[in-house]
Amino acid sequence: MIFGLHHISLKCGTTEEFEKTKSFYLEVLDFKLVREWSEGCMIDFGNGMLEIFRNGVGIKTKGALRHIAFATDDVDEVVMKVKEAGYEVFIEPKNIVINSEPEYPARIAFCFGPLGEEIEFFQERL
Repeated sequence: MIFGLHHISLKCGTTEEFEKTKSFYLEVLDFKLVREWSEGCMIDFGNGMLEIFRNGVGIKTKGALRHIAFATDDVDEVVMKVKEAGYEVFIEPKNIVINSEPEYPARIAFCFGPLGEEIEFFQERL
């Protein structure tokens, strides 16, 4: 059902922080920019991606990690199991299209994990 990590999401509190973070991963570590949109970007690090947001409201109260995203081929099945186990799903499964270049269609859902961590289940729709 779950076959790996899709991406780790970070949030930046300022434009300067966003540019510095983006520069570090692209220029210092030589990762590859995959897509970019008004609120952020996705960077490929080989066996997963790093998603960086520039709109880090709550960065001091929630920390820099936005959520953990797991790749799946069936978001709905995972959500059913999460609910059966008694965990809260706070974003029900839905289709989205990230308005990036190129566009990125996906099916997603979010739940809270056992420690309150935000977990996204991410299914690419090609």
